[in-house]
Amino acid sequence: MATEQILALLIQERDRLNAALAALQGPAKRRGRPPKNALASTAAPAAAAPARKKRRFSAVQRAAAAERMRQRWAAKRKAEAKAKKKAA
Repeated sequence: MATEQILALLIQERDRLNAALAALQGPAKRRGRPPKNALASTAAPAAAAPARKKRRFSAVQRAAAAERMRQRWAAKRKAEAKAKKKAA
């Protein structure tokens, strides 16, 4: 292979990699309200507060919540039926 051909292939590869990196990083323009501190926008996102763990219901908590909702809707249906009966 000629040196020029190898150089052209390397430049093509570099351009493809730059395009892939740009696509993975997302748009350069930040959406939403700008930060109060101008220096905060230049800080790396990794330097921000650590991500919080997602809270999850246990099976017992989920069952208790489901039962409370059943009781709530039953009471609502009962109140509506009572109001309908009075209106009639």
